[in-house]
Amino acid sequence: MSACTITPPPSVVAARAAAPAVSAPTLDEYKARIAQRIFERNPSLVLKGTPQAMLRSFVLVSFTVDRGGRLVDSSVYRTNGDDDAEATALASLRRASPLPAPPARLLNGKGQLELFEGWMFNDNGQFQLQTSHSPQATTID
Repeated sequence: MSACTITPPPSVVAARAAAPAVSAPTLDEYKARIAQRIFERNPSLVLKGTPQAMLRSFVLVSFTVDRGGRLVDSSVYRTNGDDDAEATALASLRRASPLPAPPARLLNGKGQLELFEGWMFNDNGQFQLQTSHSPQATTID
């Protein structure tokens, strides 16, 4: 039995070559998508512009999402003890759930992704996220 070769027509070859490669987002790109969702779901709490030089609070939150983007767990990992800022950070994350589904290649053996995000608070209680914040002011006014 002889082998046969099927050669696709030139139009099919050209179409395959022109098609852009689809790649899964990187961890940083995925975190940017999460930040965008948090901002969309908490518009009155989002700080527009430049964070003040001396922040009121910085709250680092640890959280886990499943393959569908559902929030499995969240807790304050590090803080300066500002209970209101901690509560706002956790509540803003919960309001944003479900988050965008994470890329499959980032999931652990349980089908989950563990992440950290920092909430940077001004004195007025508004925040930016560490993933996508504006540069802080350099002087205290």
